[in-house]
Formats: sequence, structure tokens, C-alpha cells
Amino acid sequence: MELLADAGIEVVATARSYRPLVSLPAADAKVLKPQNIVEMLAVGRRDVGFTGADWVAELGAPLVEVLDTGLDPVKVVAAAPASLLEGGRLPSRRLLVASEYENLAMSWIVRRGLDAECVRSYGATEVFPPEDADVIVDNRATGATLDANHLVVIDTLMDSSTRLYASPHAWEDPPRRERIEALGLLLGSVLEARSRVMVEANARREVLDAVVRVLPAMREPTVAPLYGDGGFAVRAAVPRVRLPEIVVALRAAGATDIVVTGISQIVP
Repeated sequence: MELLADAGIEVVATARSYRPLVSLPAADAKVLKPQNIVEMLAVGRRDVGFTGADWVAELGAPLVEVLDTGLDPVKVVAAAPASLLEGGRLPSRRLLVASEYENLAMSWIVRRGLDAECVRSYGATEVFPPEDADVIVDNRATGATLDANHLVVIDTLMDSSTRLYASPHAWEDPPRRERIEALGLLLGSVLEARSRVMVEANARREVLDAVVRVLPAMREPTVAPLYGDGGFAVRAAVPRVRLPEIVVALRAAGATDIVVTGISQIVP
């Protein structure tokens, strides 16, 4: 919701809470479970939607990935009780694997050459071991849930995050594809802006080159003369994570009047 709002797209809940109003022309929105979003996009009932890459992989849907938001990052992992492992490895006996991700789990079993069968879980997969399953395949964000249930990760199947996907049917239709690409551009510009800040500083002519070298701009920093030949104004959108070192380096290079401001959107 914050991502959409920052892109200038208003989402308003209604009395029918599964059908919010969206401030995009001729747009109809609906809230569904991630698995159902994949299915509705695959059959062409919906044109575009947010869902996890894990469920797209699990359901084998041929969707078009428009944008990886990087939100809700998780790993799909295989985990087992530490007491089950022999020298850090699974025992060479028939195993029972529990997972909501049946297809991903079965593919993993085959790749690992395990003697195992898989049962479908319906949530709370981490409580299955040790009595009701030997191994689980589940998503892991912080690892706190696995730790609380005395499970250790033995393999990572994939990385996942919330992504914007398009229906292949909509993607093949030029007018709908144009609107989907525009939505992806708007959202991507917000995500890019969140990773950067605008740094502005003044520099005398004799230190200008040193100040410009400090700034890791997207292309080249913007340089403009100050009124009355008082030097130059320099500005650049820099990575937020590097801000502390950049500010210190600018001051050391002779820059003055350093100002840091947030950015709403960046469209390359």
C-alpha cells in the first residue's frame, strides 16, 4: 500500500474490503491470497497482480515478471531437527517431508536423490517434526520460527520476494501491456528513489573537481554556477547506504553548505 501511495496511486478500502478502489483509470482491484493471484493471472482473469515468486515457482505458472519489489524477502528452505542429522547430513532411510510447497519439495527430493515422500501441510509446517515428519520445506524470513522449533536449515531451494506479475494473455495485448509497463515504471521509480538521497553542496572553483569525484552519481553530477561567480552548486542522487562516507568526504574535499534531501521518484 505504501509503495502504491508513493507512486501517486491511491487505494481506498470499501465496505466490501476485498474490493478496494484504486485511483487508476478503468482499473478494478481485488484482494486475493497469493496462490490465487497466480492462478487468476495464469488463466487470464486478472491482468496484473502482486504475489510471491515462491508461489509462481510452486504452481509452475508462465507469468511475466514485470518488477521485483524486493519486499517481503524470504528463502524457501529445507529444515530438519538437529537430532535427526548424522554428521550434518540426513539419515539414509526413508523420510517423510511436510510442505505447503508440494511441487518444490518433490523436485528437491529428486535432486537430492532422497528416499522420501511428501505430504501436504496447510500452515504451521514447522510443528510437524519430529513426530509427524522428518523434514519440512517452508519459507524462512528471519529464522526465528525454525529456531523456536529446534529446526536447522539443511538446504536452500530458492530466494523469493513480492513481485509484480502480468498475465501472459494481457502481456500479448498491446494496450494492456502498455498500461502494465507504465505501472511497473511508476513503482520501479519509487523503489529506486528509496535507495537514494539527493546531496547538494557548494564548491569553489579550485575544489570543484575534487568535490565532483566524491559523488557517485547515477550518470554525472549536475553542476551549475552560483550567482556572482561565487563558485558552483553541485548535486547528485547518491546511494543512501553510502551517505555517511560521502558527506564526510565532501567536507574533506572542500564542499560547503551540504544539504541532503529525500527523493520521491527516480525515472532513469
